[in-house]
Amino acid sequence: MRLGWVMLALAPLTGGCVSTVWNVATAPVRAGAQVIDWTTTSQSEADRNYGRKMRKKEAREGREMRKEEARRRRERDDD
Repeated sequence: MRLGWVMLALAPLTGGCVSTVWNVATAPVRAGAQVIDWTTTSQSEADRNYGRKMRKKEAREGREMRKEEARRRRERDDD
């Protein structure tokens, strides 16, 4: 009877042990998945990076076009 009470009292303590063992056992898998995630680019990341690159290019071209237009106006006004 005493053994039953002791086992019942220790039951909540073993739950932490089980989760710790599970975390230790799955750690290499999670680490490997993280390395793969760092080394590969998903399609959404590639799309986002391409969009950012194109917006920067369009902004740069817009600035250059405005500069060129201002230069043409100055030349036309000087004549």
